[in-house]
Amino acid sequence: MLRSLLVTACAICVLTTTEAADTKKVDDETKAMNGTWELVSAELGGMKLPDEVVKSLTLVMKDGKYTLKSPGPDDTGTVKIDPTKKPKELDVTGLEGPNKGKSFPAIYELDGDSLKVCYDLDGKKRPTEFKSTADTKQFFATYKRKKG
Repeated sequence: MLRSLLVTACAICVLTTTEAADTKKVDDETKAMNGTWELVSAELGGMKLPDEVVKSLTLVMKDGKYTLKSPGPDDTGTVKIDPTKKPKELDVTGLEGPNKGKSFPAIYELDGDSLKVCYDLDGKKRPTEFKSTADTKQFFATYKRKKG
């Protein structure tokens, strides 16, 4: 009986420690994503978006919330990340604007001032690679952190 209790107690300690480490990793990564991001390249359904469209979009992220600034109405919502997965996972939920009420599973890669995200604009299946191919609604975007 005592042995069983000790094993259970040890398992709880390991799970709690792992959850705390994962929470810290999510918090750290969320903070690292804070900032203003300029879109530098984008593909939808395997086709590159025109430069004038790319240059007109700016992503602002702050503490798990986002605003996509565009010539049309801004899109705002939440971002939930899981940096423990491979590739890292990101879920976008629109709260206001053209994507209100929609959710998009995505993957991301954050490398300093560079952020790559591949979204499924169908909202059905999380991408597994950083690419957009014909006959899909996968949106592959590369952002660069704006300085200043």
